[in-house]
Amino acid sequence: MKHLLITLTIAALGLAATPAMAQSAAPAQNDALYQALGAKPGLEALMEVFVAGLKADKRIGEQFKDTKSSYLQEQLVDQFCVVSGGPCKYQGADMKSAHAGMEINKAQFNALVEVLQFAMDARGIPFATQNQLLARLAPMHRDVITAK
Repeated sequence: MKHLLITLTIAALGLAATPAMAQSAAPAQNDALYQALGAKPGLEALMEVFVAGLKADKRIGEQFKDTKSSYLQEQLVDQFCVVSGGPCKYQGADMKSAHAGMEINKAQFNALVEVLQFAMDARGIPFATQNQLLARLAPMHRDVITAK
């Protein structure tokens, strides 16, 4: 039930996002969320679990089969660091460019969110902190979901 509530929250937040936020997630004004996630070591540990989960998931693992885990983890650490208000610089592609032509549908996007939720649960990240992170990531859905 918790996972369904978070997924519904993400969908609602994404639909309510301003056009400026739809391009990419905006960096936070302070680093409270970054610190709550355990700063860079916490994000690195989270991304290790998350990426392993993505590759193992039967619903979306195929999308990541040719992606080097260490590269994906590094990119995600930097991106989540920026989104959560940390000091990192994300040098990767914007979400629209990175996902263009991949034909990602809502079910696949929701599966990715579920894998992230399971990873956060596995790392013992409190529910309120999970929701804060997911709310900041939610605007990206418009650039990631490219299939109907």
